[in-house]
Amino acid sequence: MHLDKSNKRIAKRTSKGFQGYPLIAVAYYGPDDQTATKVVLEFVAEEGAAPQIESFTTGSDIRKDEVVQTTILKIIERAQAKTVTQTDSVVGCPHQEGVDFMAGGDCPFCTFWQGKPRYTGES
Repeated sequence: MHLDKSNKRIAKRTSKGFQGYPLIAVAYYGPDDQTATKVVLEFVAEEGAAPQIESFTTGSDIRKDEVVQTTILKIIERAQAKTVTQTDSVVGCPHQEGVDFMAGGDCPFCTFWQGKPRYTGES
């Protein structure tokens, strides 16, 4: 499937707003606010259920990777997700706090994000 076709089909699903569960949330992360090298998908089967998380990383902008974008679309379709949400932009560093670097500090690998709030998906 072509990249444009995958992106349009994902955008069409996200434009519908909340339609119920199952829900898939798509978020992009990268070393700066222009390049996404990681995508995280969270699948929530029903209200109050713990999310199942899947992530993919690349060395270049993952939003332009035809294989990854087609895979995201296939995951959405196979999960029969009624709701799909997606971030509008790169929302933070691709490294995991507490895994790739010490919790509570700035990522030593992504100087662009130092001193900026990290999106965690939590309130």
